[in-house]
Amino acid sequence: MRTVGVEEELLLVDPESGEPRALSAAVLARAEQDDADQDVFEKELHEQMLEFATHPQSSMESLRAEIVRCRKEAARHAGEIGCTVAALATSPLPVSPAVGVNRRYQWMAQEYGIATQEQLVLGCHVHVNVDSDEEGVAVVDRVRPWLSVLAALSANSPFWQGKDTGYSSYRSRVWQRWPSAGPTEIFGSVERYHRRVAEMVATGTILDDAMIYFDARLSRRYPTVEIRVSDVCLHADTAVLIATLARGLVETAAREWRAGTEPVDHSVSLLRLADWRAARSGLTGELLHPATMRRMPAEAVVRSLLDHVGEALEETGDLERARETCAGLLRDGNGAQVQRALLERTGSLRDVVTECVRHTQA
Repeated sequence: MRTVGVEEELLLVDPESGEPRALSAAVLARAEQDDADQDVFEKELHEQMLEFATHPQSSMESLRAEIVRCRKEAARHAGEIGCTVAALATSPLPVSPAVGVNRRYQWMAQEYGIATQEQLVLGCHVHVNVDSDEEGVAVVDRVRPWLSVLAALSANSPFWQGKDTGYSSYRSRVWQRWPSAGPTEIFGSVERYHRRVAEMVATGTILDDAMIYFDARLSRRYPTVEIRVSDVCLHADTAVLIATLARGLVETAAREWRAGTEPVDHSVSLLRLADWRAARSGLTGELLHPATMRRMPAEAVVRSLLDHVGEALEETGDLERARETCAGLLRDGNGAQVQRALLERTGSLRDVVTECVRHTQA
């Protein structure tokens, strides 16, 4: 059974006003004093962000328990200095992001200007282990059409600088400003993958291969494929669903590769359209079906994804839970829908944030 790890980025906010707080250095200093959390939390581009990474897990129940624990520990450390955490992929309230002071982040601020300043966006990255780079590239080539469905399920960023954007995942639109971000062409071999990365770094447009922001990539640090399309999810159960489906996609793709099944040859242009539609609609309208690239109701596209990975999920015992969680999202709404419903009920973006703090730790 393939192991799975999750990286989540959380927003540091004032518990009363809901406004983002640039206190990540202080929170990290608190975490470093706790032996159990020294290797869990990391700094990110902006001081209003805090990232944690789980350990690799084979059981989704174990993964859920660790996500819940890390969220609660993040809230505890933040609470010690007067703030808290919210699993929001953008800040609903206006914010002036503070870029970290290390050399890497300052290089990015100088090179990319306002795009860096405005990149206060928070994602969920899923690592699924693979046996080799060869298997990993084969997986990257074959999961491409399905990643937009993960983006739709996880969408959790409808607001930007105090306004409703009209998007379910505005985070993904801001993220696309990086020059190396987005879907990729079919690589076909490990050599071609690594050659493309080297060529991109050689342009000097990105600092190094850590700035290869493909939707799915080979991890630099671990023997994994890293899937990077999801918003940070409001609820831990949604994060577990994304990890479950990601593992199912990786296993299904690896089996297709071993069976000699060629990847679906959608162009990057079509994949970008599918990404845009997922960001715009989330689960409230239509998505582009990964096989046909034609518009279909979101429910039908989600059902197709479950069918696509069904055999792999059944073998790991995750299929029924994945179906139940998907049904719950389609019925009750993803994070974007929850945020909009909270605003409609309360009339206050501050109340949206403070209520989402509670959801984050539920």
